[in-house]
Amino acid sequence: MAQDSCPNRGQLDPLYCDGNGDLVADMPADTAKQKDPNTLIFAYSAVEAPQVYQKVFQPLMDALAQCTGKKVVYYSANSPTALIEAMRSGRLHIADFGTGSVGFAVNLAGAVPAVSFSTAGKIAGYKLVAIVKADSPFKSLPDLKGKRVAHTSPSSNSGNLAPRVFFPENGLVPDTDYKPVFSGGHDKSVLGVARGDYDMAAVASDVYDRIVARSDVKGSDLRIIYESKVFPTASFSIAHDLKPDLAKTLLKCMLDFNFPESMQKELNGATGFVPITYKETWAPIREVAEKSGTPYNKTAYDLQVKRDAEAAAKKAAEKAAAPSTPKAP
Repeated sequence: MAQDSCPNRGQLDPLYCDGNGDLVADMPADTAKQKDPNTLIFAYSAVEAPQVYQKVFQPLMDALAQCTGKKVVYYSANSPTALIEAMRSGRLHIADFGTGSVGFAVNLAGAVPAVSFSTAGKIAGYKLVAIVKADSPFKSLPDLKGKRVAHTSPSSNSGNLAPRVFFPENGLVPDTDYKPVFSGGHDKSVLGVARGDYDMAAVASDVYDRIVARSDVKGSDLRIIYESKVFPTASFSIAHDLKPDLAKTLLKCMLDFNFPESMQKELNGATGFVPITYKETWAPIREVAEKSGTPYNKTAYDLQVKRDAEAAAKKAAEKAAAPSTPKAP
C-alpha cells in the first residue's frame, strides 16, 4: 500500500521502492521496519552441494560475527528459489545468489548486491562452457543437433539462459535442434556427461573447474568445445531492510576480509571481495535475460519455480525407476 508514495518502482515487486533509480530496493523510510537482528543468516548459492560450503565459508562467518558482535548462522538451501524465498520472507540477511538468480532476488526479494569475489584486485568472472566426453566425436556446437544436451535449471545464467542467447549464433538452437534436459545442477550436468548420460552440457566454467579440482571427475575425460565471453561471478547481497549502520558494517567487514588459503583453494583462487552494483556490474546478465525472453518479474519467476519443480520431480522419478546396483562383496 506504500506504492502510492513511491516515485519509482521499475521492475521491483510492489513490496519495494526504487526512489533513487539504482534498480534495487531502497531501505525502508520507516525506521520501525529497519532490522537489527541478533542472529545474521548467511548463505552461499545452491549451485552445487551447498552443505559443503558451510565449512568453506566458516572463516568469513567467524569474521562477520567478530566484526558485528552478532551470531552468524549458515543457511543451506537446495535450490535458488529457496534462497530467494528466504530473503523475501526476512529469514536471510546475507547471501550469494547464482548469477541467473540475482535479478529475481533483487526484484522479488529486496536483495542488494554488494560485493563479488576478486582475484588480484579485479572482479572474478566465469564463462559459459559446453563440455563433452573427451573421446566423443563432437567438435563444435552444430554436431550436437538431435543429441542429448543438458541444461542445469531454468533460472541459471550459464546453465540455461546464456546458451539460449549464444548457442544459436554458433549454429545450435535450443528447443529446435535439441530438447534441453534439465539436470538440476552444474555438478549433475558435469557428472552426467562423464557418465555418458548426456552428450553435452552447458555449465559455468568456475563450477566445472572446482569439480575437476576436487577430482569428482577427471579433466582428461572431458573436453570443452565452446566457451563464451566472461560474466561476473558471485554476487553477495545484503537484505535491503537492515539498519543503515549494520549494512555499512557488513559491507566494510567483507571488503576488509582476506580469504585464507582454504577458501582460495575452493573458490578458484579468489583472494577477497570487491564492491559491485547491480545497475552496472550486472548489466551484461540483464542483457542475457532480456534477449532470452526471461525478464526478472513475478510471472517469469513463477514459471521458473514451476519448471524447477518439474525438473526435480522428473529427476526423482528417474532415480526411483533406475535399477539398484548391488554392492560389491
